[in-house]
Amino acid sequence: MIDVLLVQPPIRDFYLTAKRTIPYGLASIAAALKSNGFAVGILDALAASRSRPMALPPEMADLEEFYGRPDVSPFALFNRFRHFGSSFDHIGRSARMSGAWLVGVSALFTPYADEALAAADAVRAWHPDATIVMGGHHPTAMPEQVLASPSVDYVLRGEGEASLPLLAEGLRDRRPLAGIPGIAFRRPEGGLHVNPPAAVASADRFPLPAVELVDRRRYRRRGRGSMVVVASRGCPLSCSYCSVGGAAWMPYRLRPIPQVLAEIEAAVRAHGAGFIDFEDENLSLNRGWFMDLLSGIRQRFAGEALELRAMNGLFPPTLDEAVVAAMAAAGFKTLNLSLGSTHAEQLSRFHRPDVRAAFDRSLDLAEHHGLTAVGYIIVGAPHQSAEESVDDLLFLAARRVLAGVSVFYPAPGSADFDRCRQLDLLPASLGCMRASALPIEHSTRRIESATLLRLGRIVNFMKHLCDHGLAVPPPIPADAAAPSPENRIQVGGDLLARFFADGRIRGLTPAGQLYEHRIATGLAERFLRGFDAETLRGTS
Repeated sequence: MIDVLLVQPPIRDFYLTAKRTIPYGLASIAAALKSNGFAVGILDALAASRSRPMALPPEMADLEEFYGRPDVSPFALFNRFRHFGSSFDHIGRSARMSGAWLVGVSALFTPYADEALAAADAVRAWHPDATIVMGGHHPTAMPEQVLASPSVDYVLRGEGEASLPLLAEGLRDRRPLAGIPGIAFRRPEGGLHVNPPAAVASADRFPLPAVELVDRRRYRRRGRGSMVVVASRGCPLSCSYCSVGGAAWMPYRLRPIPQVLAEIEAAVRAHGAGFIDFEDENLSLNRGWFMDLLSGIRQRFAGEALELRAMNGLFPPTLDEAVVAAMAAAGFKTLNLSLGSTHAEQLSRFHRPDVRAAFDRSLDLAEHHGLTAVGYIIVGAPHQSAEESVDDLLFLAARRVLAGVSVFYPAPGSADFDRCRQLDLLPASLGCMRASALPIEHSTRRIESATLLRLGRIVNFMKHLCDHGLAVPPPIPADAAAPSPENRIQVGGDLLARFFADGRIRGLTPAGQLYEHRIATGLAERFLRGFDAETLRGTS
């Protein structure tokens, strides 16, 4: 029997990136609870290999026109909407069997708020005597929406390490709860009591996550364990699309390097981790601290052949020769680089500087040190031009970097969320506030966002051809015989040749039927006018 059960709910979407769903935050909160004498368990509903297809939610039915038909080509986007992880009934039964008197449900992202609330409903149905609290980015930004559910007794806003032990102690000892940092609840007389988000006062007070409570069998990469580490929290930059930057409630803090190294050591020595993803908002921003961290990793884990990533993205101006050399020596194999846009007006709206020169320098350094690179652009933001996004893609096509196309989504708590609300652009459903739902339509239409995603696939397929010494194919007539669906590379080459002939992006069903995707033809034409096969560069 345990006192507190922490739940990571399942999610429903077109895809799942398992190595980025490790319940790091819950493990950190569990460690804080354990240090205060509570028996804790983690129920990770995503630590399950099963998934099941399901119908698109009614509010996403219009996505059928973009994703409806199966496509075996390299230009495919999404097709099957699925439930990833355990069932809600399994969560409810497990909560009851645990005997926990306090159940915390994680709601990290607003698009998955419905799944978090459904998990709370299941806990309430199966374990009615438990107190249910919800935390994460979504309830931090939108506590009123969460507390509209009768299944949720309390919301904790901000960092749960600072507040959940206090809530557990208050409930156990029957003490008043209103003064707990970050707490929100329904007042008996009506209305809500909502405190400002809680933050851990000092970076050296973050506990080492209780990773022993995480089911690590699901999180493996190339036969070795995977682990997430957050070495710093917050970010002093004020990017308009981000909810945790300099204008947000979360202060920027660097954790002590010995503490971070101890956390990595626990993951490596005790749990066989070979892949470490730093999920920091801006890992390399403080150069001296970052260099010391890399030096410590290199010295302590020599011979371990660790693979390190920073999948949230790195700020190119922070990378120089010494930094990239140290990253390669520590175990980084890839630089994930945040470009945003190449256009001055859009960068001004994003509150970001022009990093093109630093981006190119980072790519040169990556090549020199044998690293691959991914460059991320944002498309479909308010006031953003779809034509300029095509230019951003062409910029990436000419460089030794994989093109990452991120469709803008309104993140509650960000300046752009407020802008979307003022412009009446927000989707009616929280579940539609995800990139795959093409959530807003403004100066970039939704069909243009979908087209930009497919053009990104085309760019990366051509880079794949370059990497394998294959030429970009010449145009072929649209009425040529359909390719066999068995060989994906041949399919891609055939459809690419047709695209060069007439600017239409096609798909191929598993049965071998060719069809045209619905695209914005003007964007495809702009891409073809700007594309130059002579300047195309691969990624390796």
